[in-house]
Amino acid sequence: MQLDKLQYTKGSRGHKRKTYGRGFGSGIGKTGGKGTKGQKQRKSGHVRLGFEGGQTPIYRKTPKVGFNNYNFVTQYNVVTIKQLIILNVDKIDAKILISKRIIKDNKLPIKVIGNDKITKALDVSAHYFTNGAKKAIESAKGKVNLINTKK
Repeated sequence: MQLDKLQYTKGSRGHKRKTYGRGFGSGIGKTGGKGTKGQKQRKSGHVRLGFEGGQTPIYRKTPKVGFNNYNFVTQYNVVTIKQLIILNVDKIDAKILISKRIIKDNKLPIKVIGNDKITKALDVSAHYFTNGAKKAIESAKGKVNLINTKK
């Protein structure tokens, strides 16, 4: 392929955009193909999705059924074993995790997850540990310290 030999595909160029509302002779003059009068004839005359002409829309008429657990779910600061390994620190607690920006919200409890292999003994303090994370830390001769959440 050579740049000086490039050509447009036949028929892909030269289409002129229709010009609406330019007199009777054009065939699409006066109202410009939009009919006569009414909201849809105007410049910004289209209504939003779901609008039913002022009548109460179906999404507001139908009852909201079912249970959503979102408001009641316990949220955690989740920390993975990989993140702990990358830290390269022997003793890990909330202060270190905040300073290294691994956890964002100081008020939420910390949960350690994952089951990666650890080569160095770590002393980890957190509110919750998964079974895999506990085994991984203890198998590397590390310590798991549970922080008491109830006062």
